[in-house]
Amino acid sequence: MGDTAELKAIAAVFGEHAFKMNISATKSMTGHLLGAAGALEAMATVLAVKNDIIPPTINHFNDDPEVDPRFNLTFNKAQHRTVNAAISNTFGFGGHNAAVVVKKYKG
Repeated sequence: MGDTAELKAIAAVFGEHAFKMNISATKSMTGHLLGAAGALEAMATVLAVKNDIIPPTINHFNDDPEVDPRFNLTFNKAQHRTVNAAISNTFGFGGHNAAVVVKKYKG
């Protein structure tokens, strides 16, 4: 339910551009880390921008009919592409949430 809501929000904010972006769920590799989830997600986001590698969403076996198949959910294999900016969204138990935007430094 949360994933579908998040994808709808991404589509509402980015419109057609949402289908040109990679979306990744690191929780698929780590499980739910409770309080540490946001920190780990932020580190993965920084490394994705630094190294131009999108981490995969692993363990995907069945498509959800509620999810638009045009989204690039980076299933099962990391993807190399230029990453100039990325957003880490963290939604936790109890309704708290945070978003961190990371941008590549060009000095």
